Formats: sequence, structure tokens, C-alpha cells
Amino acid sequence: MDTKIILSATWVVATLLYLYGDVLRICSGDLAKKPMTDMNLNQYVWLGIAVLMMIPILMVFLNLVMPQPVSRWVNIIVAVFFFLFNLVGLPTYASLYDKFLLAVNMGFNVVTVWYAWNWN
Repeated sequence: MDTKIILSATWVVATLLYLYGDVLRICSGDLAKKPMTDMNLNQYVWLGIAVLMMIPILMVFLNLVMPQPVSRWVNIIVAVFFFLFNLVGLPTYASLYDKFLLAVNMGFNVVTVWYAWNWN
């Protein structure tokens, strides 16, 4: 199978895992316990969050259109960034399902790096 498709699929999985975590937080009531509206975040912080969460979504498309050498390194850099980002955030989540989903997501970051690294 084409590595571009596999890499796009890893980013689809990562995006869905983030969304699934949000759905579970809403359904479990965990979101209501610590509403982000109480943090008084300004529009620039919300913009930063939106940009951060757009990256995995854009990676799905970019993997299909970028040339192989560029795509290879972009995948490695972005996957390592998200692995470290999730690793730092892991202790802040109290719920077991959040920790599980982040761990699975980190596993897919490793798979992404492996496929990109071994891409010929």
C-alpha cells in the first residue's frame, strides 16, 4: 500500500481519537466539572487551540499532495511534536479513558514516525 495513504490514515485516526475524547468528556460530565469558560481565555488562546487541532486534520491532506522528501520530514516533526505534547499533558488528565486515548494517540504518533522514517 502507498505510504502516503498509510500516513494520511494515521492522521485520520489521531483526529478521530481527539474528537472521541471530546465526546466522552461531554457525555461523562467531565467537561462540566472543569469548564474552560471559567479560565477567561482570550481570543488568541482560542485561536491557538484551533490552529493546534487543525494540524492533524491538515496532515491528512498534506500527505497526499506534498512531495515525498518534504512529507517524510513534516510527518516526523509533527508526529514527534504531538507525541511530546500529549506526553506532557498525560498527567493532567484524571479520567482513565482520557489517559487511554492519549496513550493510543501517542502509539499512532510512533507509527507515523516509523512509516515516515522508513519511507523510500
